[in-house]
Amino acid sequence: MQSVLPLQIHPRQPIIDVMTLTEESLADLLRSKIENVTHVEAKDESSGCGQKFHVLIVSSAFEGMPTLKRHRMVHEVLKAELEDIHAFSQKTLTPAQWEGLKAK
Repeated sequence: MQSVLPLQIHPRQPIIDVMTLTEESLADLLRSKIENVTHVEAKDESSGCGQKFHVLIVSSAFEGMPTLKRHRMVHEVLKAELEDIHAFSQKTLTPAQWEGLKAK
């Protein structure tokens, strides 16, 4: 009699990809989870597979925060999503910084 080995699945690898992150879904998530967001740009830099993103977030919630604290806040908001993203970069600005950047 042949023995049947149990199916082994890597714990971090989903059986079915239920949702591929998109530019729009990532931007919507950031708008809903970070207070006072006035502008968000999410760019999929992976040719559409949802594995490499760059985001620009403008929010008054970043006032008085150093860059590292801002980035940690964003990472906490996207904790679950970042487990499935290969590469993630971000730029976090206050409204005043955003206006200054646009004026250049």
